[in-house]
Amino acid sequence: MAELPPRKRIEDVELLRALSHPLRSALLNHLTAVGPRTASECADAVGSTASNCSWHLRQLAQYGLVERADAEDGRERPWRARQVGLEMGELADDPAHRAAQLGMVGATLSHEQELTQRYLDSLDGLDPAWRAASGLISYALRVTPEELTRLTHAIDALVRPYVGAIRTDAPDGAHPVHVGLRAFPRIEHSGKAEE
Repeated sequence: MAELPPRKRIEDVELLRALSHPLRSALLNHLTAVGPRTASECADAVGSTASNCSWHLRQLAQYGLVERADAEDGRERPWRARQVGLEMGELADDPAHRAAQLGMVGATLSHEQELTQRYLDSLDGLDPAWRAASGLISYALRVTPEELTRLTHAIDALVRPYVGAIRTDAPDGAHPVHVGLRAFPRIEHSGKAEE
C-alpha cells in the first residue's frame, strides 16, 4: 500500500479560529468523508445555503484546507479537501492560542454529536446491514501515557487507509462512515484526575 498523506498539524491561531466556526468544521469534515462536492451539494449535506457554503469554502481555501476540483460536466466546479486529517498537538501554554485550540475542539465535538444524533434519529430507515455494522463503543482503559500514545497511533494506522478523501479502492456498496476517537485521562466530577 502506498504511503498515506500526513495529517496537517495546525499551530496557526488564525486557522484554529477559522476552524472553530461550526459550518467550516462541518464542511471540511464532509469533503474529507465524501470527496469533491459542489457548494450546493455541501449545503444539502450540512443544512445551510449554497451561497453561505460557497463563502465559507472560499475562507477554507485561503487557509489551504480545500481547493477547487475539476468539474466533470463543465458546470459548477466542486470543492475538495486538501487535507486528510488535522491535528493540533498539545494544548498551548499561551491563553489566546489555547482558546483557539479549544474552540476548534468544541466545533469538532459539536459536529460529532450532531452526526451521532442524526444517525440515531434515522435508525428505522437504515438498511439492516448498516444497523448491524454500526457501533457505539466505549472503553475504560488503564494505561500509561506511553501505552496510550502507542494505542492511538495503532488505531490511526488501522483506520487511515479508509479515509474517504484518499481511498481509491472502495468496493461497490461502500458509504461514508463517521469514526471518532477520544482518548484522554478520566477526570472526576470534582476536577481531580482519577488514579
